[in-house]
Amino acid sequence: MKAAYYEAKGPAREVLRVGERPMPQPAAGEVRVRVHVSAVNPSDTKAHGGARVKEMPFPVVIPHQDGAGLIDAVGADVDPARVGARVWVYEANLNRPFGTAAQYTCLPAHKAVALPGNVDFTIGACMGIPAMTAHRCVFADGALEGKTVLVHGGAGAVGYYAVQFAKLGGAARVIATVSRAEQAERAREAGADALINYRSEDVSARVGEICGTQAAIDRVVDVAFGANLATNLAVLRPSGVIATYASDAVPEPKLPFWQLLFKDVTVRFVLVYAMPAQAHAEAAAFITDALERGVLKHQIHRVFTLDEIVAAHEATETMANVGKVLVRVD
Repeated sequence: MKAAYYEAKGPAREVLRVGERPMPQPAAGEVRVRVHVSAVNPSDTKAHGGARVKEMPFPVVIPHQDGAGLIDAVGADVDPARVGARVWVYEANLNRPFGTAAQYTCLPAHKAVALPGNVDFTIGACMGIPAMTAHRCVFADGALEGKTVLVHGGAGAVGYYAVQFAKLGGAARVIATVSRAEQAERAREAGADALINYRSEDVSARVGEICGTQAAIDRVVDVAFGANLATNLAVLRPSGVIATYASDAVPEPKLPFWQLLFKDVTVRFVLVYAMPAQAHAEAAAFITDALERGVLKHQIHRVFTLDEIVAAHEATETMANVGKVLVRVD
């Protein structure tokens, strides 16, 4: 089969290759998926770049966690009726050598989720890591009815879905932060009730203007925990929640214990790869239902070919583009 792969850590242009690899066979409890579209996540580029782990986990790695396609074979203990099913898949590369940047991939059967017939494979590939992260951030701490939610990075891969999920969950008001006009347009499209440009405006002061009081936020969904911590403390109501999934700008933030304590703040750290099985199942069910009802919007920057895998990874690494980077495998 044709696949992208790497045998050493380093920049995409130096280590990513496209060529023939052996066809995988599904083990017990697994399905094999003929991949039509594969998605590039920041964690995929960081994995081959050696951002956190320098050593190769396997001699050869086919990257990418997410994708969409058709089940073409099943292993023992999997219903043969699943052959031919359209699916979106997640975490194909988690603790495994072969992800979705290939014509075929094998993964545990529960990680291949039914893709409604009215949904294109390009949309299915956008789910997985970003949408499941957004679901956990938005819903892990209870009902949203009547709540005010602040989504930092409301046009980002996770933030764009977090805004939509919060609205679907009944939040009374969703405020999104952005850094430029293009992002503001996307966050507004997702359903944000108010927008704040964090580069040109004081976020906490604007929250006060929008809500009538500064400490008005019940839930925060945060892409930059360390950088935003002081702001979040200023705008959170007592017993508020910060759900954070990244902190690249300030990777080792110092926690202001007493300020967090006096407000009874909950800080939820969300890593989709470490989420409990029940959280994955709930996210998959919610996302699939929303897809079936056609109530979600999606943003795609560009669809590359498999032969353009290096350009696809470099487009993801720039962090300058709005929208998902996808790779068409078929």
